[in-house]
Amino acid sequence: MVTRRQFNQGLISIALSGLATHLKAANVLTSSAANNNGISLGPLVPDIKGVLDLPQGFSYQIISKLGDLMNDGLAVPDRADGMGCFALDDERVVLVRNHEISPSKHSILNEELADKQAALIAKAYDTDSSGQALPGGTTSIVYNLNTKQIEHQCMTLLGTIRNCSGGVTPWGSWLSCEESVAKASDKLNNDHGYIFEVPAHARDLVEPIPIKAMGRFNHEAACVDPATGTVYLTEDRQDSLLYRFIPNKKEDLHAGGKLQALMVVDKPQFDTRNFGAPFMQQEQNYLCEWLDLDDVDSPVDDLRLRGFAKGAALFARGEGIHFGINEMYFCCTSGGKKQFGQIMKYTPTPLNSQQKAAEQQGVLTLFVESKDKASFNYGDNVAFAPNGHLLVCEDQYTNTVNNHLRGVTPQGEIYDFAKVHWQTEPAGACFSPDGKVLFVNLYSPTATLAITGPWDHLYA
Repeated sequence: MVTRRQFNQGLISIALSGLATHLKAANVLTSSAANNNGISLGPLVPDIKGVLDLPQGFSYQIISKLGDLMNDGLAVPDRADGMGCFALDDERVVLVRNHEISPSKHSILNEELADKQAALIAKAYDTDSSGQALPGGTTSIVYNLNTKQIEHQCMTLLGTIRNCSGGVTPWGSWLSCEESVAKASDKLNNDHGYIFEVPAHARDLVEPIPIKAMGRFNHEAACVDPATGTVYLTEDRQDSLLYRFIPNKKEDLHAGGKLQALMVVDKPQFDTRNFGAPFMQQEQNYLCEWLDLDDVDSPVDDLRLRGFAKGAALFARGEGIHFGINEMYFCCTSGGKKQFGQIMKYTPTPLNSQQKAAEQQGVLTLFVESKDKASFNYGDNVAFAPNGHLLVCEDQYTNTVNNHLRGVTPQGEIYDFAKVHWQTEPAGACFSPDGKVLFVNLYSPTATLAITGPWDHLYA
């Protein structure tokens, strides 16, 4: 008689065997694109302007900042967070930038713009008790790579709360995530905690339609598997889950779908946070399956609790997430024995011709766990550089300013790429499609930077 454990072990063996070939091919692709054995950036050069230290030969340009007048007559809002970059044509890109603003912060309007109030309210998702549009949302920037100038800048989503991070889609839109579970009350008209889609081509406020099938929780970031259209979602909670959304119709998230939570096979309620034994071992592969979730609108904000009760794995503040070559990486900001942060790697198993995306399993690996805050501390937003390295934005607030952009090689080696001088976090790191410009936000006061330089040194 074959026990359930023996049966599952057989499945794991088969899955990992098939995955080994898949991973080998992926690693060959990554390595050939990266040539990552020699990082020769040298020490960071102190910035005489006191903004951002970079390696020798690299430089930055502040292309947009708090208070700049935009084409729609509004001023650039504060708290610039997650951001995505899209190709518009051979010369221009579009940056869609989140603004993580709470209702208690000042309105984006002032007396000079009172005539715009009615029009803005009509296009805002929500207003406060005074009738003002909530200030959270997104701005979009059309930037010319050749002239290094902004050609257009405007508000594209308004009336939301704490739009923290999000993710780009293969079909040319930005998924803007609310890191809030505020409910309708005497101060708000609508519930919050949703994802909103902003097309890269938008040059005005979009219709703010929450994608409720993707769940109501403390959303952080999203990424899309281009092969299946599956959307992976992180949650910024100390007891968070990792979610995935299987759309009913690829490239149409508004058509509904199925929300699931990750569970480690044969290890229900597995705790990846490593706060106490048993510990998740680094470089060990953990086969995963996905649990269907119900009542995903979660009126009492208990989605993660119900998912955990069913066996879902726990993560410590899931934040930035990015899909690379057949695999994705996501940061657990406060994870690890010393709580300096972790980076997880998840690799979906290859689908055969009979399988559907909702049946796809995968392998979870602890890629990085920081043991020294001087080398890596509170990783947040994450992006793939064109060479296959990760660039991670740190988000820790201390009496001494010490936030960095850290590079991470495919072997898990960490190096400094930039150091921020302001008492703020870098956020929203993303590359132009040609890999020659790195865009990054400084959170507050808002500043969006374009970084150029001898990228071949990074790729050496």
